[in-house]
Amino acid sequence: MEIVFATNNLNKLREVQTLVPDHIELLSLKDIHCTEDIPETQPTIEGNAIQKAEYVKTKYGYDCFADDTGLEVDALKGEPGVYSARYAGPQRDANDNMDKLLNNLEPYEDRSAQFKTVVALHLNGKLKTFTGICRGEITTSKHGEKGFGYDPIFKAEGYAETFAEISMEEKNKIGHRGKAVHSLINYLNTL
Repeated sequence: MEIVFATNNLNKLREVQTLVPDHIELLSLKDIHCTEDIPETQPTIEGNAIQKAEYVKTKYGYDCFADDTGLEVDALKGEPGVYSARYAGPQRDANDNMDKLLNNLEPYEDRSAQFKTVVALHLNGKLKTFTGICRGEITTSKHGEKGFGYDPIFKAEGYAETFAEISMEEKNKIGHRGKAVHSLINYLNTL
C-alpha cells in the first residue's frame, strides 16, 4: 500500500516513519512533487488535518493522511491550540513560541497542559480521523536537545524529563502523535 503523509516537517516524517509497518510505503510531499504550502485555515486542529488530507487527495490524487497538532494549556484556556506553530508570529520559530508561552504562563500556578494530535486519513474515497492526547505540564524553563517544537518545555504525566530529554522511541510510545498514528496503523492493518 502506498500512502502520502502530507507534511513538510521532516521531524514529523522521521517520527512517523519509525511507526509505519513495512507493507505500507510512506511517501512525502516531496516524493509527489508538492512544493506549495498546504492551506491550514480551519479554526480547529481536526479541521486543519482534514483540510490538508483533502487538499492532497483532490489536487494530487493520492490516498493520504495529514495531521495537525496543538499544545493546549489549561490556564491559558487552551492556548496556543490551533495556533501552536505560529503562536509568536508567522516565522514559526520554536524558540519564540516557547518564550511567549513561558512568559504568558508566568502569572499562573496551574501549568497543566496537553498535546493533541488529529490524523485525518483520506483513503478509497472515505475520510476517517484518529486522535491522540498526551497530558502533562509546562516546565518553567527549557530542558533537552531532542525533539522539536514545544518538546523542551513539556513533561508528560509520570515523567521527570521533558519530551526533548527522552528518546524518540519513548516519545512515540507515550506521545500524542504516536497514539494517533498507532490508531491509524491499527485501522490500516484491518484493510
